[in-house]
Amino acid sequence: MKPRVIRNIERPPADIIRQLGELGVATVHEAQGRTGLMRPYMRPLYPAAKLAAPAVTVLCHPGDNLMIHAAMEVCRAGDALVVACVSESSDGMFGELLATSARAQGVAGLVIDAGVRDTTDLTAMNFPVWSKAVSAQGTVKASAGSVNVEIVCAGAAVHPGDVIVGDQDGVVIVARENATEVLRLARERQAKEERSRERLRSGELGLDMYGLRAKLKELGVEYLDGEPK
Repeated sequence: MKPRVIRNIERPPADIIRQLGELGVATVHEAQGRTGLMRPYMRPLYPAAKLAAPAVTVLCHPGDNLMIHAAMEVCRAGDALVVACVSESSDGMFGELLATSARAQGVAGLVIDAGVRDTTDLTAMNFPVWSKAVSAQGTVKASAGSVNVEIVCAGAAVHPGDVIVGDQDGVVIVARENATEVLRLARERQAKEERSRERLRSGELGLDMYGLRAKLKELGVEYLDGEPK
């Protein structure tokens, strides 16, 4: 693919994005059929980090952050930078200076399948980051890549404008065209979980609530009043 920067992308309605963020990664992931979850090595830089935003995607070469700089120009306020590399990288490709630029452009946060540095500064800025690694290894600005193309970030396919939801549980992707339906399903799941929570609080066992006694019997599990002689 020829290197390119696509300036204009479609984004879901801001209210849909906000509500998905309020529901959180675990609920959204379950609601869309347990799909879209990035690999568990993608961890937030600080525990309180949260993100719900449309993706501006960036494809870089390892150890080269040129295209992250290029992406800043096409970001709108509220967007998230989602960065992948053409091959494995743990170099510190994003630090305090890039975060300062991102803040000035209204970027809501960063998801990067590589490393970040200046973590004390990023945390002090309350700039939400999910990354594979923390590394002081510096980078260059020498190789052409692309902005706003389909990428695979930490095992998940991401298209420009997809919804990125991040919290302590990790990062999940919601396809832009499915965002409204996933929100509906997530709301239904949230209500169902609340009903289940009340039943469990009252002392009901999950064995009975979920009908698991029949499953145990089907699997041949025996109940004995003591250890067999």
